[in-house]
Amino acid sequence: MVAAGSGLQCLQAGLMNQSFGAYLAVLQAERGWSKTALSGAAALQQAEAAILGPVLGWIIDRFGPQGMIRAGVVVFGLGLIALSFTESLAAFYAAFVVIALGSSLCGFFPLNVALINWFERWRARALSSLSLGLALGGMLVPAVAWSLQSFGWRATALASGVIAIVAGLPLAMMIRRRPEDHGETVDGMAQPKASTTVTPAVLEADPRRDFTVHEALRTSAFWLLSLGHGFALLVVHAVTVHAITHMNQGLGYSVAQASLVFTLLTVSQIGGVAVGWVIGERYDKRMIAAACMLMHMAGLLLLTYAVALPMVLAFALLHGIAWGLRGPFMQAIRADYFGRSAIGMILGLSVMIIVIGQVGGPLIAGILADATGNYRAGFTLLALLAGLGSIFFVLARRPEPPRRARA
Repeated sequence: MVAAGSGLQCLQAGLMNQSFGAYLAVLQAERGWSKTALSGAAALQQAEAAILGPVLGWIIDRFGPQGMIRAGVVVFGLGLIALSFTESLAAFYAAFVVIALGSSLCGFFPLNVALINWFERWRARALSSLSLGLALGGMLVPAVAWSLQSFGWRATALASGVIAIVAGLPLAMMIRRRPEDHGETVDGMAQPKASTTVTPAVLEADPRRDFTVHEALRTSAFWLLSLGHGFALLVVHAVTVHAITHMNQGLGYSVAQASLVFTLLTVSQIGGVAVGWVIGERYDKRMIAAACMLMHMAGLLLLTYAVALPMVLAFALLHGIAWGLRGPFMQAIRADYFGRSAIGMILGLSVMIIVIGQVGGPLIAGILADATGNYRAGFTLLALLAGLGSIFFVLARRPEPPRRARA
């Protein structure tokens, strides 16, 4: 399941999510649409995910993620195919509504919930391995950029849709619901036998009871983690959407050269994932996340004010490592804090908050770029907000587990 989920992440990241910046540069040149208008499509995609988040969380908790993920692969592929036939900005937005729906059904959120239900002791390691797919998908960006320049965006989108369905469906078929439904156990480890001796301490409380949705919402940790995650995505999504255009129009690199910088970013992201794989179970995840926020800030400032290639390369290293290290911990921390019984709904409600960064990052960068003629003001503001966001993780201490009498 980890390998299959990683493969699905790779397909989505490589064919659209991380390649969107290359599409943006080509479409702006060919169709003359503004940066703000094109950024709106990315914002629409994230807003749709936020609206659907609680509904999808309830469905996953009730029925499991497996059917949703299979349907999502098909919808995502059909959205890419529809994109290849668009002639107007309205049709472009309509295609992205379909792509967004597919991404919501088979993407980061349901795949993380699926693995959270199968892992506890090695949860951070499993989720870090899953995120490897996002990093590997970034390595496909130069190939997509080459295809955009060689065959055009229509042929590239059409081929991407077919590849998404043909390669994605077999992977989606490997996703299963909870281990208990298949005669398995969490982490694959034998569960301890229940004791026949009932002590007063056992009668009084079971400290390992999972949080309900309402109990999680009443903790400060839920809100602080969501805000920290959202502030991180201000930078992540702005870079994904606008970095290639900034390097192309602001720094003088070609689309192909800028895409190669994304390859280095991806390699760095893989390095960050590997570090998280090793240290995720040993150190405080929230403090690691706080440090990563400062790396996001420093990396984006280097890209914004780059006057030489080493500054651009340093951006790719810092941003990639921070993204790869921090990303998997966002879901792992929530599962560690609140348990897995209602994790689908808890994560779904979190999406409604983190959408601040998913939507705001690309829009802020695009609007200020259209107003000022470059990305400096927008990128600087987003970098400083990411640095501020580190405070949220520092303050997000683990809440006391709710207590329940055991018969």
